[in-house]
Amino acid sequence: MDTNEAKFRKPISAVDGRESFAPAKLNLFLAVTGRRADGFHDLVSVAVPLEFGDALRMNAAEDFTLECDDPAVPSDETNLILKAARAFVAATGWKGGASFALTKRVPAGAGLGGGSSDAVAALRLLNARTGGLLGPEALSEVAATLGSDCPLFLADGPVVMRGRGERVEALPATVGARLRGRRALIFKPGFGVSTPWAFGRMAAGAPRSYLPGAEAEARLAAWIADERSPAEELLFNNMEAVAFGKFVALPALLQELRAEFGLTARMSGSGSACFALLGDDSPVAAIAKTVRGAWGASSFVVETRIA
Repeated sequence: MDTNEAKFRKPISAVDGRESFAPAKLNLFLAVTGRRADGFHDLVSVAVPLEFGDALRMNAAEDFTLECDDPAVPSDETNLILKAARAFVAATGWKGGASFALTKRVPAGAGLGGGSSDAVAALRLLNARTGGLLGPEALSEVAATLGSDCPLFLADGPVVMRGRGERVEALPATVGARLRGRRALIFKPGFGVSTPWAFGRMAAGAPRSYLPGAEAEARLAAWIADERSPAEELLFNNMEAVAFGKFVALPALLQELRAEFGLTARMSGSGSACFALLGDDSPVAAIAKTVRGAWGASSFVVETRIA
């Protein structure tokens, strides 16, 4: 993939009735704070949408169907797009159908939220087509039933996620401005990391694997309050310890990027994708060459911006 051009650069809310952009996301700050009685985990996270993502097209049909340009993506009822369509029908009683066509760019098993974003794109399209049967709050409630990180994709910019991820709050405009437009290089090895496995390993290492909620909130509040603090000082992810313990290629490359280019690279979500925020003079081609030298020529690498 060309690292010098982000594909599908569109506004996050770009929905024209038949096509919707489905942005990838990054977790700039991710603190998993503990396990809940229902088996989910509580977290505090700053998540940002990107100018890079998938595209979902919809046409009228008698029933719901899905096709994708990536044969590795399932097109049956296990796909979140079709689950989203069924959930929309259940919530609204709408009797129509739709055929979806997905142009897939965000890799799976990456911690970039591709599947969740695709599902929300389907909800957006269906809601637009039906004249807004669901208001913002109801749409968010349906999204939350599909996945913990789905509601964040209904926002049009940087957000703070809490609870299991379903409680989403937009960052103040002045704070979001410190993040919007920042260049980022996203890179992923040929393997993914299973999210259930990663959270299971965190639970097995409790309580040492968690960051107390009060400490997570204090760290985030301190960064927000310091208007001079750049995005790099926000970066944190306590899921890295779990992934890095098994997949040593991840920390090895991040250490190399720090030593060679002075980059503070982090993992997004539960991985395996990592990212580095770039300066205006960052040597993107040289960084991408280092990534592929460490992880192989087929490694996923793309340059984009925070939307």
